[in-house]
Amino acid sequence: MDELRAKGLAKMNEVYGWEMPNIEGDPYFDLTVDHLFGTIWSGSSLSMREKRIMTLACVTAVGRQDLAEIQVNAALLNEELDPTELKDIAVFLTQYLGFPLGSGLNGSVDKVVNKRRKAAEQGLAEDRKANVNAAVKMSSGRTLDDK
Repeated sequence: MDELRAKGLAKMNEVYGWEMPNIEGDPYFDLTVDHLFGTIWSGSSLSMREKRIMTLACVTAVGRQDLAEIQVNAALLNEELDPTELKDIAVFLTQYLGFPLGSGLNGSVDKVVNKRRKAAEQGLAEDRKANVNAAVKMSSGRTLDDK
């Protein structure tokens, strides 16, 4: 594995709070890890929290609740934002993006917070695997469990 790939995977793992496997031979995954995480997320004057808030705003603006759920979960895992701050972001964005998109983010926050609470009550640690599976599926159309 070259230095840029290692740097990108390390940053991706930091951003999402999980251990992402290296996927060889997928051009989209290469672009994501090497460029987005190895260069963009790694080389900026912005904090992780600022990048997370901007990413939440972007995925909300384009109506991607599935990506919002991944970002919300990662923000909670990495303790960059708490549930109250995430709800405040949803309310704030509603004023600029409109009720349907803002309520989508609000619903994503509720869904993730409730799922994490239930998992904690049951002593489960499935959130990381679910996030990895979601990311792998977005990249390659399969999950880690697929043979």
